[in-house]
Amino acid sequence: METFQGDIAGLLADEGVDVTSRDAVTPGADGSLRDGGTVVVRYGHEVTLQSGGEQRTTWVTALDADEALATLSERSGDVALVPSRSGGRVSLPLRLDTDRPVNLVVGGKTQRVDDGAAQLDDVLAENDVTVDKDDRITVERLTVEGERASSPSTPTLSVVVEQVRTTVEKTVTKLPFDKMRTADPDRFEDLAPYVETKGVVGKRVTTWDVTTVDGEVTERDKRSAKVERKPVDQVTVYGTKERPAPEPEPEPEPEPVAKAAEPAPKAAAEPKADVVATSGVWAQLAQCESGGNPATNTGNGYYGLYQFSLPTWQAMGGSGLPSEASASEQTMRAQKLQQQSGWGQWPGCAAKLGLL
Repeated sequence: METFQGDIAGLLADEGVDVTSRDAVTPGADGSLRDGGTVVVRYGHEVTLQSGGEQRTTWVTALDADEALATLSERSGDVALVPSRSGGRVSLPLRLDTDRPVNLVVGGKTQRVDDGAAQLDDVLAENDVTVDKDDRITVERLTVEGERASSPSTPTLSVVVEQVRTTVEKTVTKLPFDKMRTADPDRFEDLAPYVETKGVVGKRVTTWDVTTVDGEVTERDKRSAKVERKPVDQVTVYGTKERPAPEPEPEPEPEPVAKAAEPAPKAAAEPKADVVATSGVWAQLAQCESGGNPATNTGNGYYGLYQFSLPTWQAMGGSGLPSEASASEQTMRAQKLQQQSGWGQWPGCAAKLGLL
């Protein structure tokens, strides 16, 4: 162009080109004009720079993002540009790369965009990439060495879209129950303990806010924790009462003198005594406990008509095995046990017969 101005500032004023201290004018705005000379004006652009995990704003006069990052990395090391976000729009005040294609990395997957000179929002739209307020977007410069660095077909810039998702998850934790033992002073100590209250496992539900970046979990923040079921302690009862000492055996009565003319009554009296002894409720109890068989020995530690344990049989004055005694002796000692401790010594059958 032709001008009658002698300096660059006058030329810019004549052409209506307003510049500020943020812009770059080459040669300087206070320089003189020369025939055939070229004046280059580069406008300043404010960009957001990310470095070392922190963000700050700065001004650049680069023609594209690739040039801006090349310049900024010389001063600040590993840097990236952070686009502005407004009304759902993502934008940079610069084109991406006017000379090369660029890489587009979305959710960890990379694709090549041939038109690197496009604006950032156009690149995202043309490749059907939508972002929300939680997603992270940066423009980064790649490290390319050797022959590939000089090839115009090798991308040196990447647009990185990290997809950030937050979901709610619940975890269930089992709460173990405690085991308690309680003494019963009214229960004989030789009786087996029993479970009075069965233990119940509790349950606690914890709610978490889980954040993932490109599908990988990066944060787990506890939102709440609630015990939905409290554990119930298991209570086992054992006896502490000592068995009373057995009563002494009664003195045997003298045998009657047998009459010569009469047969001895012993053989006829024995079966009758057994029948009488096991009649009525005791016959029903014996039938329930052992099927009515006085010689029952199942090998589980219980014997005879009324399923005596050996310690209980001995405590009632018995000797040997209960299953070796006569039915009448077994019934006599069972009646003695019932008088001392009640029908609870045969809980199952006594309940079945309505005795409890």
